[in-house]
Amino acid sequence: MKLHTYFRSSASYRVRIALQLKGLPYESVPVHLVRGEQKAQAYAAHVGDALVPALVTDEGHWLTQSMAIIEYLDETHAETPLLPGDALGRAHVRALAQMVACEIHPLNNLRVLKYLVHKVGVSDEVKTEWYAHWARSGLEAFERQLALLDAERQVAGLPASLFCWGGTPTLAECCLIPQIYNAQRFNINLDGLPRLMGVMERCNALPAFQQAHPSTCPDAE
Repeated sequence: MKLHTYFRSSASYRVRIALQLKGLPYESVPVHLVRGEQKAQAYAAHVGDALVPALVTDEGHWLTQSMAIIEYLDETHAETPLLPGDALGRAHVRALAQMVACEIHPLNNLRVLKYLVHKVGVSDEVKTEWYAHWARSGLEAFERQLALLDAERQVAGLPASLFCWGGTPTLAECCLIPQIYNAQRFNINLDGLPRLMGVMERCNALPAFQQAHPSTCPDAE
């Protein structure tokens, strides 16, 4: 498999984590977003929105959108599942993942920030305030949801979660850890988020998350 990726792209980071958790070998193909390499015809001809990541399967199929790619990997490589075995657990994990992928990330990705500066005309200070507001408020919501899920597990007589839901990393962690990395890169205050930070610490102690980290990418700057 080939993964078209950019080292700082949180969506690409998600897929790298999933590949590493499943122990799947892949070739990394850097696509530098800041330089506009995603718009080159050789890439854009296969990817309608000209975004990363894109995964080329062993059979030559091009897959786009990180969430779809990860679920494809989970369906085709059942070992080390990234979704729980029960419908309720899967719903909880998907909801957590979508809190990042659908609520936080779309407001703060590179093309939105560039549009704010170059088209709307906001200052760098306002852009940073925008990023901090949506990142912090989104992560606070994630923290509250983890607390609600902990309470649900207690009522149901289930063991306390070490990760977002249960005792192993899931699709939720694939989305959460890159978002925390971005927040730290932008110096967002992460105080008062004990559950979230505990999950981060446990994830970052695992080889799969270490190997997927942006600093390990061939295009890291």
